[in-house]
Amino acid sequence: MAQDPYLGRVITAFEGGITTRVITHPSHPDRVFAYEVTFLLQHPRVIAVASQKPPLHFHPHQEEYLQVLEGHLAIEIEGKERILTPEDGEVTFRPWTNHRLYSPVSNGKQDDLKVTRFLLSAESTPELFRLDTVFFENWYAYQDQVVVKGEKIDLIQVMSMFDAGGSYLSLPRWIPFSRTIARALGIVVGRWIGGILGYQPFHRKWTTDWEFACRKMEMSVFQRRFADRSKTE
Repeated sequence: MAQDPYLGRVITAFEGGITTRVITHPSHPDRVFAYEVTFLLQHPRVIAVASQKPPLHFHPHQEEYLQVLEGHLAIEIEGKERILTPEDGEVTFRPWTNHRLYSPVSNGKQDDLKVTRFLLSAESTPELFRLDTVFFENWYAYQDQVVVKGEKIDLIQVMSMFDAGGSYLSLPRWIPFSRTIARALGIVVGRWIGGILGYQPFHRKWTTDWEFACRKMEMSVFQRRFADRSKTE
């Protein structure tokens, strides 16, 4: 098995409010990625993100795993919120399950909650468009553009990135076949139309393993033109 170029790397987002260390999972080394993530709950950027909440989404192919090591973490699964602690052990997000995770501090007033540390990982699957570190590295960098630099969020860019990471934005549950429609929208808008309009899921300036990112983009005729291995920026 090839050495993971990300192993040991620390990815920082939101001006240091969130740090993600790439590790080998202590119990399941075969997982496609494992991260030790730290949220500084009183950091203003983390508070701002918690109050807005990240997008509700699902993964059709992968199981995703979460285990709180220190502090508290809020998760939402199919519309129900839970506050996790280390006593809850590992929680599994099964394929097609609408979910999101975020800081339990939404207004900065819970002074006793300062740090949350947790393990995030996912199973390895044969699909190339799946959750992996190339996706998370670019997604964190894009969120920095929005949260820190104040750029307006671009829905097509989000859908392009999510599709390449095997993730799709959830639709309201009352819509018939909502997950099937949401996945189709992610592919058609994010991959096909987005590719035609010049949206790429991965950017050289944000990507450590550009070779792997190019291989992923080469899987789609609409994104193949972005896989330029000569890029340095």
